[in-house]
Amino acid sequence: MNKITNLFNIKYPIVQGGMIWVSGWKLASAVSNAGGLGLIGAGSMYPDVLREHIQKCKKATDKPFGINVPMLYPDIEKIMDIIVEEGVKIVFTSAGNPKTWTSFLKGKGITVVHVVSSVKFALKAEAAGVDAIVCEGFEAGGHNGREETTTFTLIPMVKEQVKIPVIAAGGIGSGRGMLAAMVLGSDGVQIGSRFAATQESSAHINFKNTIVDVKDGDTQLTLKELAPVRLVKNRFYDDIQELYQQNPSILQIKELLGRARAKKGMFEGDLDNGELEIGQIAGLIHEIKPVKEVFKEIVEEFELVKSFIDRL
Repeated sequence: MNKITNLFNIKYPIVQGGMIWVSGWKLASAVSNAGGLGLIGAGSMYPDVLREHIQKCKKATDKPFGINVPMLYPDIEKIMDIIVEEGVKIVFTSAGNPKTWTSFLKGKGITVVHVVSSVKFALKAEAAGVDAIVCEGFEAGGHNGREETTTFTLIPMVKEQVKIPVIAAGGIGSGRGMLAAMVLGSDGVQIGSRFAATQESSAHINFKNTIVDVKDGDTQLTLKELAPVRLVKNRFYDDIQELYQQNPSILQIKELLGRARAKKGMFEGDLDNGELEIGQIAGLIHEIKPVKEVFKEIVEEFELVKSFIDRL
């Protein structure tokens, strides 16, 4: 047992990232059933859709699971009310000020974790009263910190400053990566990209196949003027780079981005015009597998490498 398994009442200190368009009830329940903490990604769900996913997840697992809520979400009050009404006991917040909702959630008996990308925001989250933090490095897919601090430099710097449990995220998709993060001071890991390329992920099969095909250098952090996001280099990414050559205004960038780009790419499978958000670790993902198999591989590799190091 460690701080993270105790906090969430789970078997292994492995959290599945609450990714938009990827993390529905099937993925979350499969991860929870395997001994980790599954998260439903509320960022791509209307309130009534989220309620449906929560109810289906409760039927599919008797293990703990949580909800990831980006605080930029327009209907966040409705989302929070549904979480409370449905009796969800774990919430991960991101993309906003942790002070806004932490006391409300904790007042309802909910464990709160906040995602940060720097020491500064880690300290703010701790001061806001969260129970743990996810420290997400520059390698991660999806929306990311502007600082471009890598996971393996961020973890020890944050660990040096905070007293609450720390979960490492960004560039972790194997047992070796998990062990490395914990050696550097994390109490657990959050894994996104590896779970995006599973059978239970709600991502479109075109996107899952793209994850498998991605090599090192095929993703890039961009759109920093709006909200930094790591994308696979496709036609839409090329259009962004072409626009940047013209020294565009924020309005021009927003116009190019338009609406529902992430849905178009990751959920509907438009590989040319959609946002394809994935982490650098995708270069190590070579096959779409069931969650149970992925989980088994991560845990077995972690134990094998740890026992080897213990013998040294």
